[in-house]
Amino acid sequence: MKGVVFTELFDFVAATFGDDMVDDIIADSDLPNGGAYTSVGTYDHREMQALVTALAVRTQTDASSLLTGFGKKLCERFAHGYPAFFQGHGGLFDFLESVQRHIHVEVRKLYPDAELPSFATHSRNTSLLELDYRSCRPLAALAEGLILGAAQHFGERVDVAQSRLADNEGNFVRFAIQHVAQ
Repeated sequence: MKGVVFTELFDFVAATFGDDMVDDIIADSDLPNGGAYTSVGTYDHREMQALVTALAVRTQTDASSLLTGFGKKLCERFAHGYPAFFQGHGGLFDFLESVQRHIHVEVRKLYPDAELPSFATHSRNTSLLELDYRSCRPLAALAEGLILGAAQHFGERVDVAQSRLADNEGNFVRFAIQHVAQ
């Protein structure tokens, strides 16, 4: 997992729970590198899980909820840092369908060693997009937060439901993203 996700997690934790919480979860997680991350480095996703688990314990909050909240904030940061990725789309569904064929292609140019999840449209109509998510990491809650953050960016209200589906790796989730009447 790219270090930028770790550094953004620390920014999210500091903004939400304070700087001391960042130090506390690093200490609680017993990380091999002591919590030192560079944005361009690559790190084991289990370190992210350890940090989020430590945060969940300290805040008495469900880890999935924390990851979803972080995903929303991360999407804001991506929209600010990489505005071209968010421009030229007819809305949320068009944007989400572009992630695999456009955004991930560009990310791979910058980080050839990145292990990115895959997204594929299962079905779509004007009010519902079913999006299949596959990853070697169990971070569907983070992906859901990114989806919700993108919806917010595009000014669209949606409900998101996850269905875990069986595959060989066990990390296959179908998101049902439903527009909500405004």
